Amino acid sequence: MSKDLNQPLGGNKMPRFGGPATMMRLPSQPTAEGLDVCFVGVPLDTGTSNRSGARFGPRQIRAESCLLRPYNMATRAAPFDSLQVADIGDVAINTFNLQKSIGLIEAAYDEILSHNCIPLTMGGDHTIVLPILRAIARKHGPVGLVHVDAHADVNDTMFGEKIAHGTPFRRAVEEGLLNGKRVVQIGLRGTGYEAEDFDWPRAQGFRVVQAEECWYKSLAPLMAEVREQLGKGPVYISFDIDGLDPSSAPGTGTPEFGGLTTIQGMEIIRGCRGLDIVGGDLVEVAPPYDPQGNTSLLGANLLYEMLCVLPGVQYRA
Repeated sequence: MSKDLNQPLGGNKMPRFGGPATMMRLPSQPTAEGLDVCFVGVPLDTGTSNRSGARFGPRQIRAESCLLRPYNMATRAAPFDSLQVADIGDVAINTFNLQKSIGLIEAAYDEILSHNCIPLTMGGDHTIVLPILRAIARKHGPVGLVHVDAHADVNDTMFGEKIAHGTPFRRAVEEGLLNGKRVVQIGLRGTGYEAEDFDWPRAQGFRVVQAEECWYKSLAPLMAEVREQLGKGPVYISFDIDGLDPSSAPGTGTPEFGGLTTIQGMEIIRGCRGLDIVGGDLVEVAPPYDPQGNTSLLGANLLYEMLCVLPGVQYRA
């Protein structure tokens, strides 16, 4: 790997409305070879149950990410000082066949992980986390999970199907991809069909933090408890944008009111600093439902915050 680390294209070198259409206007390359971290898109929404459109998420997140700068002024994180990062483009999913897409995603992440590269994923609907976790578990074994979402995504089936955006974490438990005692779900809320919707994950050992427990407060104390619970060992972050309230993230397929604030979303990710994070995703951004682009811009910022808490990131005094 070159001693010269990739840097985002600066706004004083090229106007922010110009330059490459990559995450943060980083260099692009076809594989994860030589990288510590890669941004990768999975433009799939075949698994959605309500409003489609998340297939456009990766492209729009990249477009809005042109506003991001390399240093985190709040945390002093300078990820590009120590990590080689690039955008490796999108997984070429099968538009017409969800099962084949699952296999394509698994193979793509097996290849990424073969380079000891940490993937940060732009979704796509939440179905994609299942094949990603399969690849992650082959590399790292069962992992801990920080899951932000309005929904538990532990349905047994949806319209008789075992794989869809509302089922991935039940499949992940059944397949031994997660360590249930090292899983926390934050922001769950809304209406349901039965109490088991949130009780099933509790029965697996998950810590379930419903949105009502988060109202009117900082989540920094919660994240201190989460860090203690997850302890050492690999951790994956899965962030569904509908975990945040639709007043700030309207561009999503299954919005639920009474959600987390943008500040709380950032507190959750920043609170993961010190954990052994082996990957993360930001899913369910559906740009057609937010023509202003704010949801995509928020998604880009949250992915950047994930980058800033990865192992090996340097912090400037």
